[in-house]
Amino acid sequence: MNKKRVYLFGNGDAEGKADMRDLLGGKGANLAEMNLIGLPVPPGFTITTEVCTEYNQLGKNAVIELIKLEVEESIKKIEEATSTKFGDRDNPCLVSVRSGARVSMPGMMDTVLNLGLNDEAVVGIAKKSGNERFAWDSYRRFVQMYSDVVLGMKSNFKSEIGPFEKIIEEVKKIRGVELDTELTLTDLKELVVKFKIAVKKQTGRDFPNSPWEQLWGAICAVFDSWMNERAILYRQMYRIPEEWGTAVNVQAMVFGNMGRTSATGVAFTRDAATGEDIFNGEYLINAQGEDVVAGIRTPQQITIEGSKRWAIQQGVSEEERKVRYPSLEESMPECAKDLIAIQQKLENYFKDMQDLEFTIQDGKLWLLQTRNGKRTGTAMVKIAIDMLKQGIIDEKTVLLRQEPEKLDELLHPVFKRSALASVMPITKGLPASPGAATGKIVFHAEEAEEFVAKGEKVILCRIETSPEDLRGMAVAEGIVTARGGMTSHAAVVARGMGKCCVSAANDLQIDYKSKKMVIGGRVLLKEGDWISLNGSTGLVYAGKIETQEAELNDDFSEIMRLADKYARLEVRANADTPHDAMIARKFGAQGIGLCRTEHMFFEGDKIIAMREMILAKDENGRRYALAKLLPLQRADFIGIFEVMEGLPVTVRLLDPPLHEFVPHDEIGQKEMAQVMGISYEEIHNRVESLLEQNPMLGLRGCRLGNLYPEITEMQTRAILEAALDLKAKGIETYPEIMVPLTGILYEFLAQRKIIDDTAKVIFEERKDKIDYKVGTMIEIPRAALTAHRIATSAEFFSFGTNDLTQMTFGYSRDDVAKFLPMYLEKGILKDDPFAVLDQKGVGQLVELATKRGREVKKELKCGICGEHGGEPRSVKFYEKVGLNYVSCSPFRVPIARLAASQAAIGQNK
Repeated sequence: MNKKRVYLFGNGDAEGKADMRDLLGGKGANLAEMNLIGLPVPPGFTITTEVCTEYNQLGKNAVIELIKLEVEESIKKIEEATSTKFGDRDNPCLVSVRSGARVSMPGMMDTVLNLGLNDEAVVGIAKKSGNERFAWDSYRRFVQMYSDVVLGMKSNFKSEIGPFEKIIEEVKKIRGVELDTELTLTDLKELVVKFKIAVKKQTGRDFPNSPWEQLWGAICAVFDSWMNERAILYRQMYRIPEEWGTAVNVQAMVFGNMGRTSATGVAFTRDAATGEDIFNGEYLINAQGEDVVAGIRTPQQITIEGSKRWAIQQGVSEEERKVRYPSLEESMPECAKDLIAIQQKLENYFKDMQDLEFTIQDGKLWLLQTRNGKRTGTAMVKIAIDMLKQGIIDEKTVLLRQEPEKLDELLHPVFKRSALASVMPITKGLPASPGAATGKIVFHAEEAEEFVAKGEKVILCRIETSPEDLRGMAVAEGIVTARGGMTSHAAVVARGMGKCCVSAANDLQIDYKSKKMVIGGRVLLKEGDWISLNGSTGLVYAGKIETQEAELNDDFSEIMRLADKYARLEVRANADTPHDAMIARKFGAQGIGLCRTEHMFFEGDKIIAMREMILAKDENGRRYALAKLLPLQRADFIGIFEVMEGLPVTVRLLDPPLHEFVPHDEIGQKEMAQVMGISYEEIHNRVESLLEQNPMLGLRGCRLGNLYPEITEMQTRAILEAALDLKAKGIETYPEIMVPLTGILYEFLAQRKIIDDTAKVIFEERKDKIDYKVGTMIEIPRAALTAHRIATSAEFFSFGTNDLTQMTFGYSRDDVAKFLPMYLEKGILKDDPFAVLDQKGVGQLVELATKRGREVKKELKCGICGEHGGEPRSVKFYEKVGLNYVSCSPFRVPIARLAASQAAIGQNK
């Protein structure tokens, strides 16, 4: 038996239904379902998404042969339902051809309306309808839309007016009119002639006269549009698989442009921006669907309430509103009444906010589409909680309906929508840390502090950042870098701070000396110029764009409460300061999974003492400098432990390469020479001696602590003395000391001995003790493979997936942006492995290490502290593997909490 590729709907019956969206696409499945529940839907048929896949594999001609008979039979069914004939000159059947993917991709693919018209059919339609102007208006629309979509007549440049718009504007100018609706019948006939001449001139072909040729051209154009530039970009942004394909929906035309008793519009069962339970939408009398979104005419509101609110916003008087912009309730009360009843029926049936399209033809209402409406993060939360309270959905549905990444809109500043309407981006990088930021350009950390001290807002622009830029990053509104990736220094630190960041803006050229930067060789910006960043999209804008702070409300709190109720995984935070810890606790973190001690050394005078320790010529010199650092670091830990009272805090011992801490400029080196009382030449030579060919694989982590055990001793003392000081005040602490970069059991044993021996000395000195744990970071593939050996001594594992990904792939996370876009574009990689965990490779190491470690130590606590800790798809994997917790930047804690609950619900289905 041949596979069914075409599904009919119409007259209250349908071969498909709502749960067939994978096969019929969202639009086709919902059209079928609306028929089954008795709503007025024009008849039609859906060509399945599987045919789109066949189209891309087999080609146009082969697919037409596959579906030809089914399509011809389906057209006959439309003819029967509408009492018309496809291709007939006197009583023509006209159809629309639309796309329809599994998930809504509004505006990304192509549509053709009024298909079936030609020079003969237009006369028949005019005679049948008794409205010649309507017939020719539909014809000129069809020629324009078909030529754009199927014949490739669209402008190649967004800023350039298309060939048909040029012709329309010329005719309107000659006639002295402003609106398309003011064009006469003669004008419309003239437009059709001019349009066809333009088609012949540009394509070398006559506009197709045969309705069947038109139909196959439109069907194939919709399939082709699945692979157009904007659809591909949209799929990449929303992680929609290419193999899903789009369906094609062919439907009998209903006309909103038949005169004053006809209209077309779009409506939402709730407010898509705020989530308020208010039916709202727009319509136009004597129009077709594209007119509402094209902005050629001012659309009118559906409800009286909405119309009055719009008038106040626009400064339109009530008298003028009633005359020029009446609501649908006022202009077509019976149709409005039917629409209001239908929208409520649809929302009750689909149990979600609906986005619907409708047409009123000569006083009769028709539904053309319904789908779950796109919404802001604020609306997403409010709608779900309201529907829970209204008894429409249950708690698990509330959680599953949230898009974790959309919570970012509630946690970070955003650009005002009105401000974005008139600006164009000047470049794009990676969306490294979400939010919106605007400020004056500065190129150095010191300048950032100087500007901010004068009350200015700044954006720190760097080729790449290093720990030395930390003070500038802390005061900046946002950071943009020319290099780096999603886990570069700038990205990781910015996310931890909750700062907006765009990294890897590759066409950005920065000249630090002249304090200027050039974007793409065309846009020149200098220090003090305004620039704006969108860290959620990676877009960069010249100039100042107004932002607004996000607000957390009771609905958000209720989402988080429900998330914690159903989640199994704990969520901790990566936090290096008391301030970060406070934010983490505010967002519901259940502890700190990663406190990076090296970040503490760049505040105040600590960097001087740190450099003194690194540049010391012997152990005595190092111990002298470490004695200065001890009280400073102990105070940091006291602040963090106190904020996280009663919760575990995992402190990672010193990890980065030493050369990152030392001054590389002459001024800084001379300063250190003066501090240490030695010559500049001696300091310079020591700095040079620290340089390594591959510092990420050099003297860092446990290697540093084993070479210079006095560093581990000092840090252990700072951690445990801080905990004991707080214990004396009655504050409960749970310190966990983490040894970084372990690859060999004996590396870990050597560090553990230093830690335990130092602890014993401290407890004897203090005549008191405290419980602590010692574990390791699994970030080297060998550590994952030998986890059963390391687990004999370690009390916990924390997977550092940033380095584990880097070492498993052999990709430098700071340089991957040079080839990653090409890999993603060509499908070599489906996702950035530094943003989304590579489950087939890196994930297998995580799973193997967890399994092997627990074979030795059943209760071994395993967590993750890399940037993947807050990424929803990665969190789902950690739930499956059975980790105890995930740890992420403070501002991603709510996202991880939600993702953890969704993962748990999914596992328990």
